[in-house]
Amino acid sequence: MNKRSGIESKKRILDAAMRIFSEYGYAKANMRMIAKSAGISIGGLYLYFKNKEDLCLTLMKSRMNDFADKTMEAVRDISDPAEAIDIFIEMNLNYAKRHKELILVQGREHGFTFGLEMKKKFFGKQRGVIEGIILRGIQAGTFRKVNVKEAAKVIFSIIRGFILSIVVEADSLFSPAECSDLILKGLLRRNVK
Repeated sequence: MNKRSGIESKKRILDAAMRIFSEYGYAKANMRMIAKSAGISIGGLYLYFKNKEDLCLTLMKSRMNDFADKTMEAVRDISDPAEAIDIFIEMNLNYAKRHKELILVQGREHGFTFGLEMKKKFFGKQRGVIEGIILRGIQAGTFRKVNVKEAAKVIFSIIRGFILSIVVEADSLFSPAECSDLILKGLLRRNVK
């Protein structure tokens, strides 16, 4: 097996695992179902992953890294920091809505501590993106001076709360536009002169 073929096979397996875990849940999914969906033998599947947990953790890491790269790339060249915050929030909330089945499976069957170290790294990367946007906004005079790290924690905690709501209280989901508007403009009226 050449390297390119191995990479393509692994991607096919991860895509199949996403479908199977989303449809059946982690507990009901098994390696045989995933292998069949990926179009490979069960033995072939075990060449790449030692067990279902290893496959699930690899899938989570792959999706998190891919999403972190996409968000960083999407906001990197945007000169308006308010627009960058808006895009960051919209991407995160829409991604969570699109992949809510996997979030539901993971939240209900594993609890949110499954893959905790991996999640901490992902959260740190995402907060770093927000910190960079806020810092650029302060330097440009678009944003008032704030504690950048604390502001990034607040914004990212709002996003994480949205994701938790998918599992716990789906009817409390909010729109990305309203979230951005509230974060960027706040609740207080400004004196207009």
